[in-house]
Amino acid sequence: MIEKNVLTDFSSSISQPEIDPSTYVHPLASVIGRVILGKNILVSPMASIRGDEGQPLFIGDDSNVQDGVVIHALETEVNGKSVEKNLYTVNEEKYAVYVGKRVSLAHQVQIHGPVVVHDDTFVGMKSLVFKSLVGNGCVIEPGCILMGVTIPDRRTIPAGSIVKTQEDADNLPEITEDYPMKDMNRGVVHVNTSLAKGYLEATGARPASEHL
Repeated sequence: MIEKNVLTDFSSSISQPEIDPSTYVHPLASVIGRVILGKNILVSPMASIRGDEGQPLFIGDDSNVQDGVVIHALETEVNGKSVEKNLYTVNEEKYAVYVGKRVSLAHQVQIHGPVVVHDDTFVGMKSLVFKSLVGNGCVIEPGCILMGVTIPDRRTIPAGSIVKTQEDADNLPEITEDYPMKDMNRGVVHVNTSLAKGYLEATGARPASEHL
């Protein structure tokens, strides 16, 4: 389902998703409101990308949104006034959620803005990222919770970790050559960009934005 948002006291304009023609949104996924999807993205069944409260939501080229992922955000406007605390600035633009290039959001991940996840990061299954910024090249192993922290570049968050203080975030281990998952995201990105291309070709699908 791809559709516009509705007017509310926290959303004073109606927006339709902006979806590159090379991106495949599965018919059982939902993309709503002020959402920007770049190139070669796969949005899998039962994923929900809902830009009807906090907005905009941005996902960069070659990223993937796997089955059951939820992307949403706290309100970024109240009665026509911007709620700055719920926005991050990236490349001089403001976002409720910004997901960079070649990012993998694995099955049942929750990204609840305000959030930034920078390039080449893997977010493992059933993890929650809320009010946080994640650096480049990180690996968040399955079942983690990140709340109110900034994760430096190339850190790993061990499975099941709860990271709620900046001290804990700063002390996370750096990714080393002997870390078993150091190259995993590269393979995940390859698989999912290939699937996006394959599904578009197999279905003869029109650009997702034409379904509005």
